[in-house]
Amino acid sequence: MFRETSLSFENLITPIFVDEKIKEKKPIESMPDYYRIPLETVEKEVEECIEKGLKSFILFGIPSYKDEMGSSAFDRDGVIQKAVRRIKSEFPDAVVITDVCLCEYTIHGHCGVVRDGEILNDETLPLISKTAVSHAESGADIVAPSGMMDGMVKAIREALDNAGFDSVPIMSYSAKYASNFYSPFRDAAESGFKFGDRKSYQMDIHNAREAMREIELDVREGADIIMVKPALPYLDIIRMARDRFDLPIAAYNVSGEYSMVKAAIMRGWLSKEVIYEILVSIKRAGADLIITYHSKEIADMLQ
Repeated sequence: MFRETSLSFENLITPIFVDEKIKEKKPIESMPDYYRIPLETVEKEVEECIEKGLKSFILFGIPSYKDEMGSSAFDRDGVIQKAVRRIKSEFPDAVVITDVCLCEYTIHGHCGVVRDGEILNDETLPLISKTAVSHAESGADIVAPSGMMDGMVKAIREALDNAGFDSVPIMSYSAKYASNFYSPFRDAAESGFKFGDRKSYQMDIHNAREAMREIELDVREGADIIMVKPALPYLDIIRMARDRFDLPIAAYNVSGEYSMVKAAIMRGWLSKEVIYEILVSIKRAGADLIITYHSKEIADMLQ
């Protein structure tokens, strides 16, 4: 009766790694009980989630080819574009969100165009805009730019509007920190960088006020949903964002958070109920939506 925070199926977004190079699902070594899914069986994966009450998904692609510009990211017949069409054809009411970035599609693994070892912000914007439009053309309900390029929301909003997709919302990775908690994801999505790091375009882990400036810029440029990533080590940032902004807030319970909890549960050091406690803490901090690899497990707990 007096519970202040509730966690429901509507709050959860399930990540799916779609790999067009495989024919059967492949375990992700650094993420126990999580898999890459073949393009041909992505509908089955979605169906299993829907049967558990999960209806929202964010897609990450592992393409069959990569190049310097990440051209398979905006190829109409790219892995994500085909996956979206397959899912929406079979499950039109599923909410399909697409990750809009180049890191999974470039041979260098960075989120933007690279020249002489430098990541070029402005030269990247047209490419991620083309990617977002191609996702919308395939049927994506929401596009989620994750590269932390300055001006990305404005560029994508203009491109979507000009292509007739003015009703497709943007969920921006507004405060994405240069975190060590992403390592298992890079294994899962084959998106590790070949040189340097991503500190020139992702956020300094020491900064909080800067996160508010980053979010405010995205809001001004037309973001419909703002995101804080990672979630658990940055609950203070989620709360600051909640107190300052009225937009829906998403929080990404990232791969490193997932893997350390799963490892402790598998060793018997923690009970699986900690998953529920962690997700409630993210919701209590102010997140409306939580992207989490624990979604199937928490769905069973919520039944």
